[in-house]
Amino acid sequence: MAEHNEPTQWIIVTGHSRGVGQRLVSKLLAQSDYGVIGISRSVNEQIEEWQNTYSEKFKHISYDLNDVEGIKKLFLNEIASIGPIYGLVNNSAMAYDDIASNLNITKLQNMYNVNVFAAMQLVKYTLRNMLLHHTQGSIVNISSISAHTGYKGLSMYASSKGAIEAFSKNIAREWGSRGIRSNCVVPGFMETAMSDTLTEEQKARIYKRTSLKKETNVDSVCDSVIFLLSSGASSITGSVIHVDNGTI
Repeated sequence: MAEHNEPTQWIIVTGHSRGVGQRLVSKLLAQSDYGVIGISRSVNEQIEEWQNTYSEKFKHISYDLNDVEGIKKLFLNEIASIGPIYGLVNNSAMAYDDIASNLNITKLQNMYNVNVFAAMQLVKYTLRNMLLHHTQGSIVNISSISAHTGYKGLSMYASSKGAIEAFSKNIAREWGSRGIRSNCVVPGFMETAMSDTLTEEQKARIYKRTSLKKETNVDSVCDSVIFLLSSGASSITGSVIHVDNGTI
């Protein structure tokens, strides 16, 4: 049965078709009064199910975030008319894994388009929407443990996540006086599509570097994001919160 409760607060979640993004949207729709605007390149069965079940509180937008220049039109023509934006979760990420001596500038630029520039553009227009509607909102950027602990082949990917962490901290300082918060969640390695290319031996070596000696729980990451979006985290901004099984 379709749900018809009109949400009063809308949250944008990028990369909601799989992995952390998919689990996060499932939790937001089931456990909260938030409306969710999902942005991803593709539509799958889960997205179609959300559209049928949560017809009034879930909106899907098909968009390739590699097209950074088009985000202004996307926001003004498709997102702004849905309702005032309360939250943004920059979750989409492209992984370009290789050692630095093999760096390919085209692949690097494509990764930065998705991981950094598109995220920054979405923050820009989300901020403008919040200011227009006098919304004291919350921005959450998904980083990676690779920005804090070195892994062979992840130097370039880690650099993109380090950039978004620095951006997030400064957004917190710039807009805190308007009640707008900005935080990062740093997940450890999880069993998601992005880790499918790793062998079991490689995964085991990674998990041994954590205090809990296992993969990071996806639900724990999602619950941390939901908390940062909530009023319960009203005094938390400019933070980088690790959800990584104690990778120290």
